[in-house]
Amino acid sequence: MIRKEMIAMLLAGGQGSRLGVLTSGVAKPAVAFGGKYRIIDFPLSNCINSGIDTVGVLTQYQPLRLNRHIGIGIPWDLDRNNGGVTVLPPYEKSTNSEWYTGTANAIYQNLNYMDSYDPEYVLILSGDHIYKMDYEVMLDFHKANQADITIATMPVPIEEASRFGVVITDENKKITEFEEKPEHPRSNLASMGIYIFSWKVLKESLIAMKDQSNCDFGKHIIPYCHEKQQRIFAYEYNGYWKDVGTLGSYWEANMELIDLIPEFNLYEEYWKIYTKNENVSPQFIAADARVDKSIVGEGTEIYGEVYNSVIGSGVSIGKGAVVRDSIVMKDVQIGEHTIIDKSIVGDKTEIGKNCRLGVGDYAPSTLNPKVYAFDLVTIGENSIIPDNVSIGKNTAISGVTEASDYPGGMLASGGAIIKEGDSV
Repeated sequence: MIRKEMIAMLLAGGQGSRLGVLTSGVAKPAVAFGGKYRIIDFPLSNCINSGIDTVGVLTQYQPLRLNRHIGIGIPWDLDRNNGGVTVLPPYEKSTNSEWYTGTANAIYQNLNYMDSYDPEYVLILSGDHIYKMDYEVMLDFHKANQADITIATMPVPIEEASRFGVVITDENKKITEFEEKPEHPRSNLASMGIYIFSWKVLKESLIAMKDQSNCDFGKHIIPYCHEKQQRIFAYEYNGYWKDVGTLGSYWEANMELIDLIPEFNLYEEYWKIYTKNENVSPQFIAADARVDKSIVGEGTEIYGEVYNSVIGSGVSIGKGAVVRDSIVMKDVQIGEHTIIDKSIVGDKTEIGKNCRLGVGDYAPSTLNPKVYAFDLVTIGENSIIPDNVSIGKNTAISGVTEASDYPGGMLASGGAIIKEGDSV
């Protein structure tokens, strides 16, 4: 095995429960984004664009779609004999078998994988953020400061800082204090959950903290290393970065892609975002159809109208149908004369004719007001919506529904229809 200077460990096992029915059958990093990508494409593309050719992807929750998407890493040029991409699920050991119980515990369970490359540095990444970052520049910063650990940080509004791990630094960017989600933050420099560790320091700290329950980098490993007076530095990042962990931030990040001058450009030549591309047929837009300020995926046929929306591949939008301010994932069928406003529609869903989505006034969700709180209609994958129904705001639907599920042809704002076997 050729020794690697730096390898990446990409944490992609999360359920993403705040995305509600969108993640009932798929891990958050495998959720569609921007019409043709999946969320995990962004950190994977960052790796190959930064010259990192060895990536371990740690999966756990609903891994099938993610495993199939990553395959042997061909789209990201990560199909290598030495290195490349390796999917690392939890596995049975001779003494016990255990799930990954925290971010650091997941990395600890893969010490042998990392050891096999004997790296000088290990880059720890999260699989559910949208951003472009040159990790090589961060590594240069790490080396220049002779750091043991470098944490990527970014300034956030002080009123939002309590949602993050917050760092306090001296004038040389050395971290003097680290607070995990403080009630009264004293700094607005937030940890992005991206770390470079010198391998010896990472290995020693993981072994020392291995018995900690739900062992986590922010709560356990970083404070432990700080106590041991390791040299920990903050690398400040000022580009676009979005944690798409809620339905609101997920919808917002997709909508930002269709601004006339998007804040986040998917199409830069020098920093490509790579993905597995299955559909090669072109889009078809009928002569009397209308598409305005939208992204439309390959193989999609539009006979109606689409405004300010992100449409995936293989979608069919019927005559007289109107889609506004919405995200429609791949292989969705939308019937004639159906009107869809501010909705997120999961893969392979069928919506009947003469339906109205996103009608009425605001009402809090009766299912989960913390998850469904953004005036959105959210429909999980493989769902069926019958003809002639109206669906209010802040609603959730998952599964094959029938006309009888909609009293008076209506699902009122704040309501939900979750069919057996579907989680919320």
